[in-house]
Amino acid sequence: MGRVEGKVALITGAARGQGRSHALRLAEEGADIIAVDVCTQLESVPYALASEGDLAETAKRVEELDRRILTHRADVRDLAALQSAVAEGVTEFGHLDIVCANAGILSIGPAWELSEQSWQEMIDVNLTGVWKTVKATVPQLIEQGHGGSIILTSSIAGLVAFGNLAHYTAAKHGVTGLMRTLAVELALHRIRVNSVHPTTVDTDMVQNKAVYELFLGTEEASRADAEVGMKVLNALPIPWVDPVDISNVVLFLASDESRYITGTTQVIDAGALAPFKIPHE
Repeated sequence: MGRVEGKVALITGAARGQGRSHALRLAEEGADIIAVDVCTQLESVPYALASEGDLAETAKRVEELDRRILTHRADVRDLAALQSAVAEGVTEFGHLDIVCANAGILSIGPAWELSEQSWQEMIDVNLTGVWKTVKATVPQLIEQGHGGSIILTSSIAGLVAFGNLAHYTAAKHGVTGLMRTLAVELALHRIRVNSVHPTTVDTDMVQNKAVYELFLGTEEASRADAEVGMKVLNALPIPWVDPVDISNVVLFLASDESRYITGTTQVIDAGALAPFKIPHE
């Protein structure tokens, strides 16, 4: 029997990257999936976002695991669209047990040079979109009366500051505070709320020219260059973790193995937050 057998998980940003990985890992352990993604480009984001084809690929791979999946194109900034996804999913599967508020974007620049659009889209997607995901799902979890697990995707930038990422850092710190408040508010309903805080993850959000320029000083860098340069961030001699490394923590938080864990910041950082790191060779 799988670790989340018979449970239903709603995942935002599920078309690729960490979201797809979460969907597949939870499906491997018995969950059915409500996969939500905007599947369109946002003007302030300097890399290509996921497509409808990516969301279809997630669905195909979940079905290959012999689990059910419902896909729904929805923008996390649109509360009504999220509520529609929840209603459709509950009609299809009968209940909701796990919520992974994972959708997020990245853009880069000094705080005083960010455009109003870049600032606003970042806060609207990475913070307000998380709150709207919670607002769309919590009433269903409360009504069911058997608790649930909510997992919010933050970042190590939700715990410490990063230059040229003021809007991202502010949003991710906000997610951390939101998680802590929700854990208090929802405890009486046996709904647990935790956040995950990855270092760099091997996804399209990291593997792009804008991020290479941030870490390496040039957008002409290759993936091989980044593999060397990004090791400086982490204490362990690796440039990034794999999406499944985050998914394994999400699975733990979604399962009954963590039934008394709530209000925590689960760090998957390869030692990036260590106050002292021995330089890599």
